[in-house]
Formats: sequence, C-alpha cells, structure tokens
Amino acid sequence: MKILVCITHVPDTTSKISFSGDALNKDGLQFIIGPYDDYALARAIELKEQHGGTVTVLNVGTAETDQIIRKALAIGADDAVRIDAEPTGSFFVAKQIAEYAKDKGFDLILMGRESIDFNGGLVHGMVGELLGLPVVTPVMRMDVDGGKAKMEKEIDGGKQQVEAELPLVAGCQEPIAEWKIPSMRGIMSARSKPLEVIPPVGVDTKVAFSAFEEPAPRKGCTFVDAGNEKELVDLLRNEAKVI
Repeated sequence: MKILVCITHVPDTTSKISFSGDALNKDGLQFIIGPYDDYALARAIELKEQHGGTVTVLNVGTAETDQIIRKALAIGADDAVRIDAEPTGSFFVAKQIAEYAKDKGFDLILMGRESIDFNGGLVHGMVGELLGLPVVTPVMRMDVDGGKAKMEKEIDGGKQQVEAELPLVAGCQEPIAEWKIPSMRGIMSARSKPLEVIPPVGVDTKVAFSAFEEPAPRKGCTFVDAGNEKELVDLLRNEAKVI
C-alpha cells in the first residue's frame, strides 16, 4: 500500500501571534506539524504496519519547514517531498499536491481535516477534484480491507459509516489514531531518510491576501444590578447588538 500524507507547517497553539505590518511576525514563533495532520500521519503509519507498503510525507513550503518534515520522518514515514514554494492559498497547495501525486499510484492521500492557521478545510476536496478521486472528510475512523476503505465520518448530529474504493482522499481528525512521539531510534534514522525538494508548478493565483490584523481587544464586563431588566435589554440591543 502506498500512502501519501500531506502536512502543514503551522504556529504552535500556545504561541502568541503578532503581525509586523501586513506580515506574520515569526520572531520567536514555534512551528509544529498541523495537529489534524498528525492524526493522518499516525493512522498512515498504523496502516503501513498492518498491510505493508510505504508512507511518503509531502509539504508545500520553504526550507524553514524541513524541521517538521524530519519530525514526520522520525515518527515513521519512509521518505518525504517538499515542494519549494510559499503556500499562498488552498488552490495553489491543492494543485501542487495533485501534480505530484497524479502519476505516483498512491492508494491513499491523507491529510488533516483543515490546517489550524487559516482553517479553510478546502484542500482535500480540491485535490480529489483535480485527481478525479472520491473525498471523505472529516474521517474519525478508517480501516482498509483489500481495495476498499471503511470509514466513520462526523456529520451534523451524529456519525456516518462510509465505504469507498481505493484510491481516495481523506481529511482526518481525532480519534482516528493516537499521536505518535518520535523515538530516539526514529530521530537518528530520520537523518538518512530521503527528503526530495522539487520546484512548484505554475498556478494562476485565485486568492490574494491584502492585509492581516489581530482581532479587536475584548471589552471589559458590564455588570447590571439585579432587577434592572430595562438596562440589560438596552445594553443587549444598543451596545452588544444581539437583539
């Protein structure tokens, strides 16, 4: 079984985000593998252990992402590819993934349900469309039996059981697998595993970011005396504007 796992390079959830002009201030910012991508990677490695085959990690990013790619190799991926480009939008990233994967014969293309920086949740659908493959997301459980994947996905108000023929694209989330921590042996072996860097394909830009800004600071709480319903309603209507 050949599995491709697409990972993102995102700020740690505990990091304080700030901007310098219209750009993200990366000074002192810690980056990690996207948490949902971690679930996809962990399940891919479990499937490889069950059925044999290989796990390839792919990232669209610049050289600063090599550290997290090496971590993915240490966790258990066999090899890695970095498409040397700034990930400027969902379509751009999806096009790079699809162009790389189209003639490689992957049985599964796994990724997180969304990245935690832009939270678009669009890439897996676009990759599936570009490759003509079925897409299932968000997948909470996945088992492979022969040439078919049996999955459980989250839907509004419940869960849905889904079956699909391989190959397919899936966006993953907990509890599809337990996160894996690199062992010392894995860290040492990751140094010699191949990490191929390839140029991006040309893509017409669909989205341009003009500016970034932090959300407005939270206002202090306003306390209303018990029994003063008129003031409460007035504040809700004219200040909070929720009624």
